[in-house]
Amino acid sequence: MSDFNIMADKLSNAQIAWRAAQDIEDGSYVNLGIGFPEMIAKFQPEGRDVTYHTENGVLGFGKAPAEGEEDWDLINAGKKAITLNPGASFFHHADSFSMVRGGHLDLAVLGAYQVAQNGDLANWRVGSKGVPAVGGAMDLVHGAKRVAVVTDHVTKDGGPKLVETCTFPLTGVGCVTRIYTSLAVIDIEGGKFILREKLSGLTMEALQAVTGATLHTDGDVLDLIVPEDL
Repeated sequence: MSDFNIMADKLSNAQIAWRAAQDIEDGSYVNLGIGFPEMIAKFQPEGRDVTYHTENGVLGFGKAPAEGEEDWDLINAGKKAITLNPGASFFHHADSFSMVRGGHLDLAVLGAYQVAQNGDLANWRVGSKGVPAVGGAMDLVHGAKRVAVVTDHVTKDGGPKLVETCTFPLTGVGCVTRIYTSLAVIDIEGGKFILREKLSGLTMEALQAVTGATLHTDGDVLDLIVPEDL
């Protein structure tokens, strides 16, 4: 019997972001969603050329500046301070969304409230009071060539975020192809969750117990290995 504690032994957001960054291909144009996904730029592997896009009109931003070195004229769509890489450019908000809707982004990495086994994504509203704000997510999930998700595997109260069918309002239909969670790396293929990697101390049975749809395997399931000191 495993002594793995789902809530205590899961990956941190930084570790999930690091793992996602390792899969971004050289030469890619990538949009990082507001919040958690923004961390991915920090972990871009050395020597890999990735051009990051933000909806408010910047192409080619870099890692976040050190504390105290922010230039608040340089921000991303989440109002976080950014730096610029050589060759970065600025453009109108409308032009930015023309890039998104025109299919010019190779990858969008977004957060999620729920992901369904057919690739449906819900990440903008949970039914609570207040004015909902989808931002550019609906454009991104339909305009980017691929959509990946970074998320905790479970909610704060331990409920599943990976489900058979989303119960929250959808951001996009059948759009997600890969999920990086605090416990595993999962692909979506043929309307199924295909487990690719999981934390080594976590049994398949324990992982299935906190997943709201059946996990399938296709070949070996690798250990999910990330640096500890992030």
